[in-house]
Amino acid sequence: MSREYRHIVRVAETDIAGELSLSWGLSRVKGIGYNMAIAICRILGLDPSMPIGFITDQEIEKIEELLKNPQKYGIPVWFLNRRKDYETGNDMHLVSSELIYYARQDIDREIRIRSWRGIRHAMGYKVRGQRTHTTGRIGPVVGVQKKKTQQQQQQK
Repeated sequence: MSREYRHIVRVAETDIAGELSLSWGLSRVKGIGYNMAIAICRILGLDPSMPIGFITDQEIEKIEELLKNPQKYGIPVWFLNRRKDYETGNDMHLVSSELIYYARQDIDREIRIRSWRGIRHAMGYKVRGQRTHTTGRIGPVVGVQKKKTQQQQQQK
C-alpha cells in the first residue's frame, strides 16, 4: 500500500510539519505530550517513528476521535489533563483551543472569587510560590545614576 506524502498535516487544529515522526509531530499539538502521543500510536496500531507526512485521512480521523473520547479507547483517567471538571465533574482531555479556553476560565473564576491565587493573577505577580524579591520585576530598570556618582567623587 503506497501512501502519499504531505508536507503539512493538520491534526486537532494544528499544522504539523510532515518530516517529523508521528510521535513528535503529535506532541506539537497543545495538550498532547510525548507520552500521550506514544499512547495514541500504540492504541491505534501506528508506527511512532513513521514520518507524519505519510499518515492518511482515516488515521487522522481516528486520532481526533481518540482525543475527543480517550476513555472509550482505554486510556486511564490519571492520564487525562482535566480531571473532575469544575462545572460538569467529568474527566476529559483537552487539546488546542479548548485547553486555552478552559485555562482562561479557571483563572477568571479565581479572580472573581478573590482567592489568593486569583489576587496574585489580577496583580500580575507570580502565583506558584516563586520568589519575587529579585525576579519577576516589571517597569524600567532602576540602577545607579552616573551624575550622582560623579558629584560624590568630586566632593571627596
